[in-house]
Amino acid sequence: MTKGFTYLILLAAIIAEVIATTALSRSESFSRLGPSIVTIACYALAFWLLSFPVRTIPVGVVYALWSGLGIVLISAVSWLWYGQKLDLPAVIGLAFILCGVMIVNLFSKTIGH
Repeated sequence: MTKGFTYLILLAAIIAEVIATTALSRSESFSRLGPSIVTIACYALAFWLLSFPVRTIPVGVVYALWSGLGIVLISAVSWLWYGQKLDLPAVIGLAFILCGVMIVNLFSKTIGH
């Protein structure tokens, strides 16, 4: 598996997790069937997809990228789609998360550029 394809699979896992978390917020504690099925299916897909990058990238780095980008994306979806407001400290914190993801990807020798 090429490095580019590995990152594409990781991105797909992140997107599946964001969809699952968005559906989870609409499942009303799993009492609504549609969002509940989407939640379970997308979390299962996210973890299955996540199992591929950990074969070639250290698990700590994969998890940091998956969780960090997931946090930023779910925050963006919540803000844009559901109108949930983000105050300045939240935006600054999310920017720090993005900076951390970029530092790991651009400068860390752990992932073997």
